[in-house]
Amino acid sequence: MGILTTTKGQDGIAEIVVDAPPVNALTVQGWFDLADAVTAAGRDPEVRVVVLRSEGRGFNAGVDIKEMQRTEGFDALLGANRGCHAAFKAVYECEVPVIAAVHGFCLGGGIGLVGNADVIVASDDATFGLPEVKQGALGAATHLARLVPQHLMRAMVYTTQTATAAQLHAFGSVHAVVPREELRAKALEVAGGIAAMDGFVIRRAKECLNGIDPVDVNRSYRFEQGFTFELNLQGAGDRHRDAFVEGKGK
Repeated sequence: MGILTTTKGQDGIAEIVVDAPPVNALTVQGWFDLADAVTAAGRDPEVRVVVLRSEGRGFNAGVDIKEMQRTEGFDALLGANRGCHAAFKAVYECEVPVIAAVHGFCLGGGIGLVGNADVIVASDDATFGLPEVKQGALGAATHLARLVPQHLMRAMVYTTQTATAAQLHAFGSVHAVVPREELRAKALEVAGGIAAMDGFVIRRAKECLNGIDPVDVNRSYRFEQGFTFELNLQGAGDRHRDAFVEGKGK
């Protein structure tokens, strides 16, 4: 699992790159590492904006289900839930704006990261979805509701259908859609426009916008997680995760 923050330049842009083959499904430690990287970047007085992106086949495939199933007891489940909460919270509460550059699939925990980002730039092959009900879990509907209209969010949760970058662009939640090979350049271009502003004012703007949000995303997500715990106590979580690991849940 690799999370690397590139050396920031004089332009005030910090770039955090996730590279966890094969599908950027993060381990428990990976979620906490990502939270630490985002928080540290935001606290750096020389940083004015963060770009969060990934290498490989897709942006993020959520939690590492295989790690969860090979770990005895509930330690990995509890760790993944706390790690996801920490990472989503770090993006939301980062002291500077966070730009998510999304390519390929953005699933499960990826929705939590992107839904809490300030600006989203996506490649034209990007898709967004929550496969949680197939895994006997719930969560990140809080963040999906920031990306799509309410009734579409509900349909996506119930059916696990995905939405395209073009659809989200039409809703206004994705700022720009570009060919995949242009994604990083576009994200850095948008970041450069923000970084050119007064850094002190941009930090106050982030704090201001969070303060007027109609939904407490941190508390809302924790409420969702309670249902994941309930499903696990009733055996649904293990049953569906086992099927996934065995190849029956794909």
